Amino acid sequence: MNAPLRQSPPAPVIAIVGATGAVGIALLESLERRQFRVGELRLLASARSAGRRVPFRHALVPVEELTENSFDGVDIAFFSAGAGISREYAPLAVAAGAQVIDNSSAFRMSDDVPLVVPEANGASLQDAPRIIANPNCIAAILTTALAPIHQRWSITRLNLSTYQAASGGGAAMMEELRAGTSASLAGEDFTPKVLPHSYAFNIFSHNSDIDPETGYNGEELKVIAETRRILSQPALPISVTCIRVPILRAHGIALSVRFDAHITAEQIRGALQDAPGIRVVDDWAANHFPMPSEASGEEDVLVGRIREDLGDPSGRTITMFIVGDQLLKGAAQNAVQIAEVLIKTHTLRESTASA
Repeated sequence: MNAPLRQSPPAPVIAIVGATGAVGIALLESLERRQFRVGELRLLASARSAGRRVPFRHALVPVEELTENSFDGVDIAFFSAGAGISREYAPLAVAAGAQVIDNSSAFRMSDDVPLVVPEANGASLQDAPRIIANPNCIAAILTTALAPIHQRWSITRLNLSTYQAASGGGAAMMEELRAGTSASLAGEDFTPKVLPHSYAFNIFSHNSDIDPETGYNGEELKVIAETRRILSQPALPISVTCIRVPILRAHGIALSVRFDAHITAEQIRGALQDAPGIRVVDDWAANHFPMPSEASGEEDVLVGRIREDLGDPSGRTITMFIVGDQLLKGAAQNAVQIAEVLIKTHTLRESTASA
């Protein structure tokens, strides 16, 4: 007698907290692009956004006000509405039985909450913890590029400078860049409201607060702490300078990686060539390397300018340039990838248990 066909588990009920923000919209795009199975979709936001309708898979889904009872029956809740909202409502979602994937900074350094980039440390999802933290955008893009390298060789130091797009500050910052650029081109005065400096045709240090003891700003300290945690190297020396640049949504990273032994650019290029989530763009002859214009809207992290550091006569340092879409791999897409791993792991466990 033929064995009965095993039915697929029902499609999960999905909630998105902060559904009308830049990352919330990107979450919807990622769910659709990656053909993520959705049984029911609940879009949650503040009272002022309630009643709006947001397109998803050829339908208009109404936005509901976020309340304490919003998570009844929810399987997976994506949070992207700031750390305060996450701290208040994520425990309520868990209590209602939901799996929380949080895009804020609320739980990133909590010992009992994994900080996950699937390409780098997806194995930490095996125990399916009820809250999972999505990293800072630079940490996510950086560790995606570092993952295949870190898996092969011992990294002893990172030195990086970042070129960060407006999307990292949300929809309001993106709109300020558009408006300021338009005013500048028209020869009109423009007073910034979201940022402390004019953004159009300008670059400046990341606008997070400066730590008075170290001189590093909050963004730089996040990158250091989160990168160490994702790579499981708590003492890894990292130096970082974070700069805002007038780009809408793709972050760039100029990176130097030091190893404990001599290594060649060709070895690094080979490790990256077929790595998941990475596209090597390293055409020396055409002077074609990663650019925000080509990374925006793309799921892959672009890596190029891979070369041996002439400033290190020991031959242990490689430099490269990395660009990734801040709204996708730096935020929404990484969260959806976490959910994909969780569902796959859960399905495999159920299949094994019922075999």
